Formats: sequence, C-alpha cells, structure tokens
Amino acid sequence: MTASINVTTVVGNPKRLSRTLTTAEALGAALASGLGREPRAASVDLAELYLAGIEPPHDGFEHAHGLIREGDLLIIGTPVYKGSYTGLLKLFLDQLPPKVLAGTVTVPVTVAASPEHRLLADLQLRPVLAELGARVPVPSLTLIESELPELESRIGAWTEANLTDLADALAFGRKPIGAAV
Repeated sequence: MTASINVTTVVGNPKRLSRTLTTAEALGAALASGLGREPRAASVDLAELYLAGIEPPHDGFEHAHGLIREGDLLIIGTPVYKGSYTGLLKLFLDQLPPKVLAGTVTVPVTVAASPEHRLLADLQLRPVLAELGARVPVPSLTLIESELPELESRIGAWTEANLTDLADALAFGRKPIGAAV
C-alpha cells in the first residue's frame, strides 16, 4: 500500500476555476506522484471563498485554515497582477494567525503575462510565507501565460529539478509552533 500525502492548494486568483488553480493542482499531483505517494488533495479557490457574493465567508475561512494546518505540502498559487501577487491572496494571508504555517513545506506558484515577473514569487511571496512560519525549500514554480499549453512538460522539468530537495524537506517533518525555523 502506498503512503499518502496531504496536498493543500490555495489559489488567490479572483477568477473562479482559473488557469492558476489548474496549474497549482497539477503541480501538487505531479509532486505526489514523483514522491511515490497517493495524494489526498484539497483545494481552496479564494475567488469562491471571498467573491462568491455570499455573506462574509461563513465557515469557509475556518475550513480553509483547517486544510492548511492539516496539509503535509502546501501549494500557494497566484497570478501576477500589477507586478505583485493578488490582493485576494494578501487578504487571506493577512487573516492567518502568526506562525500558522510553522514547518509546513510550501511551494509558491505564479502565472504571469510577462517574463519580467518571473521573480515575483521568490522576491515578494516567499518572505510573507516565511513570516507565517512556512518552509520554502525549493524555488517557486513560475510560468508565463504563453507556457501554459506546455504545462505538463514545464511541471515535469520543474519537478525533476526540485524533487530531491522537496522530499528531504518533507522527510524532515513539521516543526512545532514556536520552534526555530
């Protein structure tokens, strides 16, 4: 029997069921497969959580918070808007308690229209995730919209280049809240 891995995907695209969500979920599946583990996947599409036109997100935020606490691997995805990650993702991250991601292995994913935005995840998103306690042991997956038709091969190449470091980080395990990161 193959061991499983909890892969949680959080995507801050204001468009429901976006290409960013598809990309982040595909990366999570590829990583689980590369690790030889059966994925138990859960996704949080922040467009549905915050923009669905419903009253404030009822128990949606608490549910999303629970999913990221339970995950072994967290994939955070965002399109690049005006040279930064989305306000929707910022809103979600700002509502999380301090060190909620303590020791959680996290991989940022960005989809941008322009090659100039390739470094956004590592320059802007990585420090926010680190502040929340996340361990970000590998470079972010950064794709340009024109690369999306080659999504499978792009994810495959990224996974091949980073799987060993990611596996080592996952083997190390989660640190308790308050531990040095």
